[in-house]
Amino acid sequence: MQDIGGIHVLTSTDSIKQAAKAISANLRSYYTGDNVGDTPGNLPDPYYWWECGAMFNALIDYWYYTGDDTYNKISTQALEAQMGPNQAFMPDNQTKTLGNDDQAFWGMAAMAAAENKFPDLPDGKPSWLSLAQAVFNTQYKRWDLTTCGGGLRWQIFSFNNGYNYKNTISNGCFFNIASRLYKYLGNDTYADWAEKAWDWELAVGLMSQDYHYYDGTDDTQNCSTINHIQWTYNAGIHMAGAAAMWNVTQNDKWKTRVQGIIDGVSVFFVNKVMSEVACENNGKCDVDQRSFKAYLARSMAYTASVAPWTSDQINPYLQTSAQAAAKQCTGGANQTSCGLKWTTNGVNDGSFGVGEQMAALEVVQSLLYPSVSGPATAEKGGISKSNPDAGDTSSDTPIKFDTVTTGDKAGASILTILVLVSILVGAWWMVS
Repeated sequence: MQDIGGIHVLTSTDSIKQAAKAISANLRSYYTGDNVGDTPGNLPDPYYWWECGAMFNALIDYWYYTGDDTYNKISTQALEAQMGPNQAFMPDNQTKTLGNDDQAFWGMAAMAAAENKFPDLPDGKPSWLSLAQAVFNTQYKRWDLTTCGGGLRWQIFSFNNGYNYKNTISNGCFFNIASRLYKYLGNDTYADWAEKAWDWELAVGLMSQDYHYYDGTDDTQNCSTINHIQWTYNAGIHMAGAAAMWNVTQNDKWKTRVQGIIDGVSVFFVNKVMSEVACENNGKCDVDQRSFKAYLARSMAYTASVAPWTSDQINPYLQTSAQAAAKQCTGGANQTSCGLKWTTNGVNDGSFGVGEQMAALEVVQSLLYPSVSGPATAEKGGISKSNPDAGDTSSDTPIKFDTVTTGDKAGASILTILVLVSILVGAWWMVS
């Protein structure tokens, strides 16, 4: 990374790695889970548990792209601590408010660890691959045919508000994990579920015929109305899953789908610079939404790696966005805090946090994808052992923690209601 008057410019592989190192160090500074008395795998308020899983995915990617193992110890510690008693990322400390998407973000971190050949846990403990399999095994059993002809609900347990919402990110993450497990292992069961998830989302209208992805739908109305807000992360996780399916099948159907998603994500770019267009300009991005660009950037690099024919289309978006992101990572005491907006010609907007920092890290380090070998599989360098029966799937009944109190329910309800209200109230400024 070259410093010119405090502005970071990416000019070479070394400068990209230097920029990623500086941005990752700032990101790590938000994490307290390795402090004595704190809980590994948790971020402090206001960050929710799922985003910590997403953050460790970014730090596993960091090691993969740069070779710097600075964060390997805390990443391993966090994933092991949060895998829970059924080894499927349903820990007791989170189960009262656990959503399918929350669990899946930790599952995708484990999947990335397997694909990246991140050092596994010691013998006798589950492999990264088996943890991703366990998430799949618990989630396919929740496929709900009682309403809307299928789909996963947002929430796992019926006592949580939002249980009636069948949202795109939960179903998309399930599709993503199934697709990548299929690519890694070649087991048709994963392909069948990936196809089922894709077909259901298209049929119910969570994705459009021209590959735009919307937020979700209410099953109390039999999914007859769709919240049409568009977020970068929904497009991203579907792009990566579709690319994984193409990589294995090499067929025109999946090639058409990958191309369609790439064409569709142009809505999230301003002069090839990525933007969370639904909330950046009006200042309405919440804590979660400030991280969403990380997952589109991550997925675009994955797609270009496993579907090389896409690289000429994807590279200009990643390169321009990474330059723009790095250029404004000049805030804070160390002048390495990244703002939310990358479209400001290097002006840092002063919006600092885990999401902003993670998004900048992922888009910068994504430029290194041509320099690594690409995601491993069982037949191509994979070291993580399969366990197709992973996860205790006997029941989703929350029996391993104290009785849920009225206060617990109220707290979970308030949080979920706030999220739902913010989504619905914001519908008028959605991207159509």
